[in-house]
Order: sequence, then C-alpha cells, then structure tokens
Amino acid sequence: MAFCGKCGTQVQEGVKFCPSCGAQTEEAQQTQAADAQANKTMAILAYILFFIPLITGDHKKSPFVKFHTNQGTVLFIAAVAWGIAENIVLAILRAIFWNGYTWGVYGLFSTILNILWLAPTVLCVLGIINAVNGRQKELPVIGKFKIIK
Repeated sequence: MAFCGKCGTQVQEGVKFCPSCGAQTEEAQQTQAADAQANKTMAILAYILFFIPLITGDHKKSPFVKFHTNQGTVLFIAAVAWGIAENIVLAILRAIFWNGYTWGVYGLFSTILNILWLAPTVLCVLGIINAVNGRQKELPVIGKFKIIK
C-alpha cells in the first residue's frame, strides 16, 4: 500500500488520485512525466504545425501530446479569427477615414492592430516553453477551450 504525498491517506496500488484529497498519486505523476519526456518533440510541433500530431495520430497515443495539440489548434483558430476580424475593422476604417493623404485615425488603428498581432506569437512561445518543460499548463485567455477530446 502507498500513501498520498499530500495528505498521508493510504492509497491502493494503481489508483491515480487520492480518494481523500484528490491529489495525483506518485505513480500517476511518474507516468505523466515519462509521457511528457517521450513526447516533447510532438508537443512542440503542435504549436508550430498543429495538424502534424493529428495526422500521425500521436494525439491519441499520448495525453501530453493531446493536450498540447488542443492548445495549438485553439491558438491557430484564434489567430485566424483575429486576422479576419482585423481585416474587417481595417476595411471599415479605410472606407471611413482614409483619404489617401493623411495618416490619421486609420493609421493609428492599423498600427495598434498590428502590434496586437504579437499576442499569438507570445502565446505560441508560452506553449512551446510549457511543452519543453513537460508541463500541461493552459495558455492564458484561450487555453480553457477544448476542441480535441
């Protein structure tokens, strides 16, 4: 018999979570760490080319790859949606404010929206860092969405 590392409750062999406090058992943590170590490359690829783990089927074999593939897919969808929304806003602003000679409101909004394009890049880097470190940490803002189940 093993004991929970968090609360000290006796836990049966093969149980992944403590029945008392819900903490992950040491055996489950070791399994998760081994999965992360063995599949880091595919998890990193999930942020660069999210469809690679989907095509190879690795997202079905590893919970670690599945998590990061989901995060990469959500990030890709969010970036595409942002690009579409940005182009619509800029087209409207161009129609209203652009006269061909002045920078004005259109130029200001265009610059701000272009700077905001750094957000998907930052989220991608955060995801890659989490994958390299073997963590399954959700990305800020968009990480809670689940597409791949």
